[in-house]
Amino acid sequence: MDHSPLLPLAHVSWALADNALRPACDAFFIDVFGAETAYEMLVTPEAEAMGLDREERLMVVGDTMLIPIAAAGRGAAPDSPIGGMLRRSAAPDRWLGVSLRAANLKDAAAWYAARGFQLHFDPGMEDHYFLISRKQALGVRIEVMQGELPNDPRLKPGWRPQRWRDEHPLGIEGLQSIGVSTASLDEARAVFGKRLGWPEIAAFARADADCAAFLLGDTVIEALAARDDGSPLARHAREVQGICCLTFKVRSARAAADYLRGKGLALTGDPASRFAITGEQAQGRTIWFTEIEKEGYPAPGSLLCQPAVFAGTG
Repeated sequence: MDHSPLLPLAHVSWALADNALRPACDAFFIDVFGAETAYEMLVTPEAEAMGLDREERLMVVGDTMLIPIAAAGRGAAPDSPIGGMLRRSAAPDRWLGVSLRAANLKDAAAWYAARGFQLHFDPGMEDHYFLISRKQALGVRIEVMQGELPNDPRLKPGWRPQRWRDEHPLGIEGLQSIGVSTASLDEARAVFGKRLGWPEIAAFARADADCAAFLLGDTVIEALAARDDGSPLARHAREVQGICCLTFKVRSARAAADYLRGKGLALTGDPASRFAITGEQAQGRTIWFTEIEKEGYPAPGSLLCQPAVFAGTG
């Protein structure tokens, strides 16, 4: 099998139904996760005149960038393509997708096009990124980008993601995995393993799901096939699709759980192993925490300074 180069995760994003919800969402991640703002994109009169159609705050938690996005400016118009997409995508546990960094966008585009993917280039951004739609990747919208995100601290000298591990009560060491619901692992292997070329590094069973893990580069995509057709995970695969959760590796699960309970947050799962903030209290996102290392998974850390190099079209 022709594997893809190791792809560093640039960011994970999701949509909000109303821009009025964005300040509270951002505040949650700043307060609970100690998120650091890299850049906030706002609709000023000048920006709106240039066609800006959304607002977003680029936030980093350790080496992971999280971006909640809401339609604004021209995006607030009912006929706005971007605004319509964001409003359609704004639902609990429905994420937009991932952004991955490549060294040369033309080489990356040729690599994916040769494997039968239809690529979308937003007008005026052809030298910056392209998109692979959700329907082509089990509900995961994939952006491949070249260059740097605005004011990205992870690319600056002296960046210390370890302070989230050493100084913040959550003790986050890094993003362990991105969970994706699927109707079957065979389907996930066909898309993630064969077409996208992400190597499968593990297969295992959980109480609620059978799992296959695929290496992106500095994190892992976990395809999750529910064992119970009536479970929330099974409903996600049928009705929502795509990313269903994030899992952060923490220094101490019990210490992280105690901190979150002290914030008045309700938890689900087992604090001794793997637990989550309930979606209702985490801005509609399911975010898990674990202190358990998984064999074969990459160590916590970012490869963002090593963008993927695509050579030839195979």
